[in-house]
Amino acid sequence: MKTIALITDFGIQDIYVGVMKGVIRDIYAEAEVIDVTHGITPQSVREGALALLHSYRYFPSGTIFLVIVDPGVGSQRRPLVVKAGGYTFIAPDNGILTYVMAEMKQFQAYILENPRYRRPNVSHTFHGRDIFAPAAAHVAAGVEITRFGPPIMELFQLPQPTLEISDNRLVGEVTHIDHFGNLITSIGWLRHVEEERLLLDPMLGQGAAMSFHADNVVVRVHNETIYGVRHSFHEGARGELMAHVDSNNYLEIAINQGNAAQRLDAAVGDVIELRITADDEDDSDIDADAATADGDMGVS
Repeated sequence: MKTIALITDFGIQDIYVGVMKGVIRDIYAEAEVIDVTHGITPQSVREGALALLHSYRYFPSGTIFLVIVDPGVGSQRRPLVVKAGGYTFIAPDNGILTYVMAEMKQFQAYILENPRYRRPNVSHTFHGRDIFAPAAAHVAAGVEITRFGPPIMELFQLPQPTLEISDNRLVGEVTHIDHFGNLITSIGWLRHVEEERLLLDPMLGQGAAMSFHADNVVVRVHNETIYGVRHSFHEGARGELMAHVDSNNYLEIAINQGNAAQRLDAAVGDVIELRITADDEDDSDIDADAATADGDMGVS
Protein backbone atom coordinates (compact mmCIF):
# COMPACT_ATOMS: atom_id res chain seq x y z
CA MET A 1 0.00 0.00 0.00
CA LYS A 2 1.31 3.44 -0.95
CA THR A 3 0.42 6.65 0.87
CA ILE A 4 -0.64 9.72 -1.11
CA ALA A 5 -0.65 12.92 0.97
CA LEU A 6 -2.72 15.86 -0.30
CA ILE A 7 -2.00 19.57 0.16
CA THR A 8 -4.25 21.98 -1.75
CA ASP A 9 -6.06 25.31 -1.61
CA PHE A 10 -9.33 23.67 -2.72
CA GLY A 11 -11.16 23.88 0.62
CA ILE A 12 -13.72 21.26 1.61
CA GLN A 13 -16.96 22.93 0.57
CA ASP A 14 -16.74 21.91 -3.09
CA ILE A 15 -16.34 18.61 -4.89
CA TYR A 16 -12.72 19.07 -6.02
CA VAL A 17 -10.91 17.10 -3.32
CA GLY A 18 -13.43 14.27 -3.38
CA VAL A 19 -13.24 13.99 -7.16
CA MET A 20 -9.43 13.74 -7.07
CA LYS A 21 -9.68 10.97 -4.50
CA GLY A 22 -12.17 9.18 -6.72
CA VAL A 23 -9.78 9.39 -9.68
CA ILE A 24 -6.95 8.01 -7.55
CA ARG A 25 -8.99 5.09 -6.27
CA ASP A 26 -10.34 4.33 -9.75
CA ILE A 27 -6.77 3.88 -10.99
CA TYR A 28 -5.26 2.27 -7.90
CA ALA A 29 -7.82 1.13 -5.36
CA GLU A 30 -5.22 0.19 -2.73
CA ALA A 31 -3.86 3.72 -2.34
CA GLU A 32 -4.13 5.25 1.12
CA VAL A 33 -4.96 8.94 0.79
CA ILE A 34 -4.22 11.34 3.66
CA ASP A 35 -5.47 14.93 3.76
CA VAL A 36 -2.68 17.10 5.14
CA THR A 37 -4.61 20.31 4.48
CA HIS A 38 -6.96 21.83 1.93
CA GLY A 39 -7.00 25.15 3.76
CA ILE A 40 -4.11 26.90 2.03
CA THR A 41 -5.08 30.50 1.27
CA PRO A 42 -6.35 30.45 -2.34
CA GLN A 43 -3.54 31.00 -4.86
CA SER A 44 -0.88 31.38 -2.12
CA VAL A 45 1.91 29.28 -3.59
CA ARG A 46 4.36 30.25 -0.84
CA GLU A 47 1.96 29.20 1.91
CA GLY A 48 1.61 25.84 0.19
CA ALA A 49 5.39 25.55 -0.08
CA LEU A 50 5.80 26.24 3.64
CA ALA A 51 3.04 23.78 4.55
CA LEU A 52 4.84 21.09 2.58
CA LEU A 53 8.19 21.97 4.20
CA HIS A 54 6.73 21.72 7.69
CA SER A 55 4.86 18.45 7.13
CA TYR A 56 6.71 16.13 4.76
CA ARG A 57 9.33 14.90 7.24
CA TYR A 58 6.66 13.34 9.47
CA PHE A 59 5.54 10.90 6.75
CA PRO A 60 7.18 7.56 6.03
CA SER A 61 9.70 7.20 3.26
CA GLY A 62 7.95 6.38 -0.01
CA THR A 63 5.04 8.78 0.57
CA ILE A 64 3.74 10.51 -2.56
CA PHE A 65 2.90 14.18 -1.97
CA LEU A 66 0.24 15.59 -4.28
CA VAL A 67 0.61 19.36 -3.83
CA ILE A 68 -1.69 21.66 -5.78
CA VAL A 69 -1.82 25.42 -5.35
CA ASP A 70 -1.98 26.34 -8.99
CA PRO A 71 -3.00 29.87 -10.01
CA GLY A 72 -1.31 29.24 -13.36
CA VAL A 73 -3.48 26.23 -14.30
CA GLY A 74 -4.00 26.13 -18.06
CA SER A 75 -0.91 28.22 -18.76
CA GLN A 76 2.55 27.14 -19.92
CA ARG A 77 3.71 26.19 -16.41
CA ARG A 78 4.85 22.57 -16.34
CA PRO A 79 3.23 19.74 -14.35
CA LEU A 80 5.95 17.73 -12.62
CA VAL A 81 6.78 14.53 -10.83
CA VAL A 82 9.91 14.84 -8.65
CA LYS A 83 11.70 12.21 -6.60
CA ALA A 84 13.97 13.34 -3.78
CA GLY A 85 14.97 12.22 -0.30
CA GLY A 86 12.95 9.02 -0.46
CA TYR A 87 9.71 10.85 -1.34
CA THR A 88 7.84 11.62 -4.55
CA PHE A 89 6.32 15.06 -5.16
CA ILE A 90 3.67 15.74 -7.80
CA ALA A 91 2.99 19.43 -8.31
CA PRO A 92 2.97 22.33 -10.75
CA ASP A 93 6.36 23.90 -11.48
CA ASN A 94 5.45 27.23 -9.88
CA GLY A 95 7.80 27.27 -6.89
CA ILE A 96 5.70 25.21 -4.51
CA LEU A 97 8.57 22.71 -4.15
CA THR A 98 11.20 25.41 -3.51
CA TYR A 99 11.74 24.99 0.22
CA VAL A 100 11.61 21.20 0.28
CA MET A 101 14.06 20.93 -2.61
CA ALA A 102 16.43 23.33 -0.82
CA GLU A 103 16.67 20.71 1.93
CA MET A 104 16.93 17.76 -0.44
CA LYS A 105 19.71 19.18 -2.65
CA GLN A 106 19.49 16.33 -5.19
CA PHE A 107 16.39 15.35 -7.15
CA GLN A 108 15.08 13.74 -10.32
CA ALA A 109 12.29 15.61 -12.10
CA TYR A 110 10.13 14.79 -15.11
CA ILE A 111 7.36 16.64 -16.92
CA LEU A 112 3.95 14.93 -16.81
CA GLU A 113 3.42 14.70 -20.57
CA ASN A 114 2.69 11.05 -21.35
CA PRO A 115 -1.05 10.85 -22.24
CA ARG A 116 -1.12 7.25 -21.01
CA TYR A 117 -0.98 8.55 -17.43
CA ARG A 118 -3.58 11.31 -17.76
CA ARG A 119 -7.33 11.25 -18.05
CA PRO A 120 -8.49 11.03 -21.69
CA ASN A 121 -9.91 14.55 -21.75
CA VAL A 122 -7.83 17.17 -19.94
CA SER A 123 -9.67 20.33 -18.93
CA HIS A 124 -8.02 23.74 -18.92
CA THR A 125 -9.04 24.46 -15.32
CA PHE A 126 -8.86 21.22 -13.31
CA HIS A 127 -5.44 19.64 -13.79
CA GLY A 128 -5.72 18.27 -10.26
CA ARG A 129 -8.32 15.83 -11.52
CA ASP A 130 -7.00 15.19 -15.03
CA ILE A 131 -3.18 15.28 -14.70
CA PHE A 132 -1.93 15.35 -11.10
CA ALA A 133 -4.26 12.84 -9.42
CA PRO A 134 -3.78 10.22 -12.18
CA ALA A 135 0.00 10.66 -11.94
CA ALA A 136 -0.08 10.13 -8.17
CA ALA A 137 -2.17 6.98 -8.57
CA HIS A 138 0.12 5.54 -11.24
CA VAL A 139 3.23 6.23 -9.14
CA ALA A 140 1.51 4.50 -6.20
CA ALA A 141 0.77 1.56 -8.48
CA GLY A 142 4.46 1.24 -9.31
CA VAL A 143 4.97 3.19 -12.55
CA GLU A 144 8.54 4.52 -12.77
CA ILE A 145 8.69 8.32 -12.91
CA THR A 146 10.93 8.16 -15.99
CA ARG A 147 7.89 7.01 -18.02
CA PHE A 148 5.89 10.20 -17.47
CA GLY A 149 7.82 12.49 -19.79
CA PRO A 150 11.12 14.25 -20.45
CA PRO A 151 13.50 15.08 -17.61
CA ILE A 152 14.23 18.63 -16.47
CA MET A 153 17.22 19.85 -14.49
CA GLU A 154 15.91 23.08 -12.91
CA LEU A 155 12.72 23.94 -11.07
CA PHE A 156 11.07 27.33 -10.72
CA GLN A 157 12.18 28.97 -7.47
CA LEU A 158 10.38 31.24 -5.01
CA PRO A 159 12.31 33.85 -3.02
CA GLN A 160 13.36 32.75 0.45
CA PRO A 161 11.45 34.26 3.40
CA THR A 162 13.13 37.35 4.86
CA LEU A 163 15.78 36.59 7.45
CA GLU A 164 18.49 39.21 8.05
CA ILE A 165 21.04 38.42 10.74
CA SER A 166 23.58 40.77 12.33
CA ASP A 167 25.54 40.53 15.58
CA ASN A 168 22.61 41.22 17.90
CA ARG A 169 19.61 41.75 15.62
CA LEU A 170 17.47 39.47 13.49
CA VAL A 171 14.82 40.77 11.13
CA GLY A 172 12.26 38.36 9.75
CA GLU A 173 8.67 38.35 8.60
CA VAL A 174 5.35 36.72 9.38
CA THR A 175 5.13 33.74 7.05
CA HIS A 176 1.85 32.24 8.24
CA ILE A 177 -1.08 32.96 10.55
CA ASP A 178 -2.66 29.79 11.83
CA HIS A 179 -6.24 28.94 12.83
CA PHE A 180 -5.63 30.22 16.37
CA GLY A 181 -4.27 33.59 15.24
CA ASN A 182 -0.66 32.70 16.09
CA LEU A 183 1.98 34.45 14.00
CA ILE A 184 4.59 32.06 12.65
CA THR A 185 7.75 33.87 11.56
CA SER A 186 10.78 33.21 9.38
CA ILE A 187 13.14 33.41 12.37
CA GLY A 188 14.35 29.83 12.81
CA TRP A 189 15.48 27.21 13.44
CA LEU A 190 15.44 28.00 17.16
CA ARG A 191 15.91 25.43 19.91
CA HIS A 192 15.93 25.69 23.69
CA VAL A 193 19.19 24.22 24.98
CA GLU A 194 20.88 24.00 28.36
CA GLU A 195 20.56 26.80 30.96
CA GLU A 196 17.64 28.44 29.18
CA ARG A 197 19.73 29.33 26.18
CA LEU A 198 18.41 29.44 22.63
CA LEU A 199 20.34 28.13 19.67
CA LEU A 200 19.60 29.72 16.29
CA ASP A 201 20.58 27.50 13.36
CA PRO A 202 19.24 29.38 10.32
CA MET A 203 17.43 27.37 7.69
CA LEU A 204 18.64 27.14 4.10
CA GLY A 205 22.04 28.66 4.77
CA GLN A 206 20.82 32.15 5.59
CA GLY A 207 23.44 32.88 8.27
CA ALA A 208 25.76 31.43 10.89
CA ALA A 209 24.54 29.60 13.97
CA MET A 210 24.43 31.61 17.20
CA SER A 211 23.25 31.13 20.78
CA PHE A 212 21.86 33.51 23.41
CA HIS A 213 19.89 33.46 26.64
CA ALA A 214 16.12 33.24 26.19
CA ASP A 215 15.59 36.06 28.70
CA ASN A 216 17.92 38.44 26.86
CA VAL A 217 15.63 38.87 23.87
CA VAL A 218 13.37 41.72 22.84
CA VAL A 219 10.85 41.04 20.06
CA ARG A 220 9.15 43.90 18.23
CA VAL A 221 6.06 43.55 16.07
CA HIS A 222 3.97 46.58 15.13
CA ASN A 223 3.97 48.80 18.24
CA GLU A 224 4.32 45.94 20.69
CA THR A 225 7.44 44.95 22.63
CA ILE A 226 7.80 41.41 23.97
CA TYR A 227 10.51 40.49 26.47
CA GLY A 228 12.03 37.03 26.46
CA VAL A 229 11.16 33.81 24.64
CA ARG A 230 9.03 31.27 26.51
CA HIS A 231 8.81 27.51 26.18
CA SER A 232 5.03 27.27 25.79
CA PHE A 233 1.69 29.04 26.19
CA HIS A 234 1.18 28.16 29.84
CA GLU A 235 4.14 30.31 30.89
CA GLY A 236 2.18 33.45 30.03
CA ALA A 237 -0.86 34.82 31.84
CA ARG A 238 -4.19 34.49 30.10
CA GLY A 239 -4.40 37.22 27.47
CA GLU A 240 -0.67 37.94 27.55
CA LEU A 241 1.19 38.57 24.29
CA MET A 242 4.25 36.36 24.20
CA ALA A 243 6.98 34.88 22.01
CA HIS A 244 7.89 31.22 22.03
CA VAL A 245 9.43 28.56 19.80
CA ASP A 246 6.79 26.67 17.83
CA SER A 247 6.65 22.96 17.07
CA ASN A 248 8.64 23.47 13.85
CA ASN A 249 11.36 25.47 15.64
CA TYR A 250 10.40 28.92 14.41
CA LEU A 251 9.77 32.01 16.50
CA GLU A 252 6.03 32.39 17.04
CA ILE A 253 4.04 35.31 18.43
CA ALA A 254 0.95 34.23 20.35
CA ILE A 255 -1.50 35.15 23.08
CA ASN A 256 -2.28 32.64 25.80
CA GLN A 257 -5.93 31.72 25.07
CA GLY A 258 -6.24 34.62 22.63
CA ASN A 259 -5.74 35.69 19.02
CA ALA A 260 -2.49 37.55 18.36
CA ALA A 261 -3.31 38.32 14.73
CA GLN A 262 -6.52 40.11 15.67
CA ARG A 263 -4.98 42.06 18.52
CA LEU A 264 -2.04 43.21 16.41
CA ASP A 265 -4.00 43.60 13.17
CA ALA A 266 -1.23 41.48 11.70
CA ALA A 267 -0.81 40.08 8.20
CA VAL A 268 1.54 37.75 6.38
CA GLY A 269 4.63 39.71 5.39
CA ASP A 270 4.69 41.94 8.48
CA VAL A 271 8.16 42.68 9.81
CA ILE A 272 9.36 40.99 13.02
CA GLU A 273 12.51 42.14 14.82
CA LEU A 274 14.34 40.11 17.42
CA ARG A 275 17.14 41.85 19.30
CA ILE A 276 19.59 40.21 21.67
CA THR A 277 20.29 42.44 24.66
CA ALA A 278 23.12 42.59 27.18
CA ASP A 279 22.42 41.30 30.70
CA ASP A 280 22.80 44.77 32.22
CA GLU A 281 20.77 46.70 29.63
CA ASP A 282 17.81 48.39 31.31
CA ASP A 283 14.26 48.48 30.01
CA SER A 284 14.28 52.21 29.24
CA ASP A 285 17.18 51.75 26.83
CA ILE A 286 15.38 48.85 25.21
CA ASP A 287 12.16 50.83 24.75
CA ALA A 288 14.03 53.80 23.28
CA ASP A 289 15.94 51.62 20.86
CA ALA A 290 12.79 49.71 19.90
CA ALA A 291 10.99 52.96 19.10
CA THR A 292 13.91 53.96 16.86
CA ALA A 293 13.80 50.56 15.19
CA ASP A 294 10.09 51.07 14.46
CA GLY A 295 10.96 54.19 12.53
CA ASP A 296 13.73 52.41 10.65
CA MET A 297 11.49 49.47 9.74
CA GLY A 298 8.40 51.47 8.84
CA VAL A 299 6.28 49.51 11.30
CA SER A 300 3.01 51.07 12.42
